[in-house]
Amino acid sequence: MKALVLAGGTGSRLRPITHTAAKQLVPVANKPVLFYGIESIVAAGITDIGVIVGGTEREIRAALGDGSRFGARITYLRQEAPLGLAHAVLIARDWLGDEDFVMYLGDNFVVGGITGPVEAFRRDRPHARILLTKVADPSMFGVAELGPDGAVVRLEEKPAAPRSDLALVGVYLFTPAVHEAVAACAPSARGEMEITDAIQWLIDSGRSVSATTITGYWKDTGNVADMLEVNRAVLEGIEREVAGSVDAASEIVGRVRIAAGARIVRSRIVGPAVIGAGAVVSDSHIGASTSVADHCRISGSEVEFSILLEGARIEDAGRIEGSLIGRSVHVSGAARAPRAHRLVLGDHSRIQIAS
Repeated sequence: MKALVLAGGTGSRLRPITHTAAKQLVPVANKPVLFYGIESIVAAGITDIGVIVGGTEREIRAALGDGSRFGARITYLRQEAPLGLAHAVLIARDWLGDEDFVMYLGDNFVVGGITGPVEAFRRDRPHARILLTKVADPSMFGVAELGPDGAVVRLEEKPAAPRSDLALVGVYLFTPAVHEAVAACAPSARGEMEITDAIQWLIDSGRSVSATTITGYWKDTGNVADMLEVNRAVLEGIEREVAGSVDAASEIVGRVRIAAGARIVRSRIVGPAVIGAGAVVSDSHIGASTSVADHCRISGSEVEFSILLEGARIEDAGRIEGSLIGRSVHVSGAARAPRAHRLVLGDHSRIQIAS
């Protein structure tokens, strides 16, 4: 069995962070989202992985390498434009051959991994198995309608009037039958080849399509709010580990992971939180659900429920919360008089300023 991991999206909802980085490499708990997916695939016993890449191919290749760090073998497959999930299957046809495979969207996060659904698929071997979860606003997702016996009877991509509250999680399991379905697909009104259309073709053709409704945690980390929520969820599972230096004037409360080479000076860290290697926190308070990446500098500030990427600097900035701060960003306080805001912002930035 093989795995096809999609890592070619542009990440428009995470701009400006994704102007300079692949969305699948934005970290939660100081580890790229994509790594969690690769690790869950390997944990399910699948080590032959094809990664669909696009404009951020160089960054994805640099991060994943040949896959040996994960105990896997990675092959890179180029998708010249984001033309849909079914199109990704189409361009991977030769590499996939006649093997069963799992398709995993690289910016999705499934707590607990995918070992259970993979084992069920291997045991029962339907033509396709989809993962579903209940959501508050199904119109934002692909939606499944189940029959009285629990069989999948209809799929629809981002429907205006959803027939159920069951959204497709970004994990799909297929036999080679899906290739015939993909070949029969035409681009949708969005100009993409939809995987939901291919699965619907299987259903209409009398092929077996089963579903697993997951009750655990799942997120599509496509926007800042979801990234922060996933970061919170992952941090809830960390164990306390203090490998860096903490001076006598500092206090570490709860489950806090401080990497070797980090320094905590006259500060209070309240877990769950992680502090990366080479980071320095001085005269500051780091609150719960915060990830501070390698080589960050925080002084004279409070930071809570936030993600700081590598090399960010926060100096005398008061209290910061619910924020995603990019690589090498510098946030500093300013004199109170005259009262004014001085901003240098990239394209598509979003800020909130108290009056």
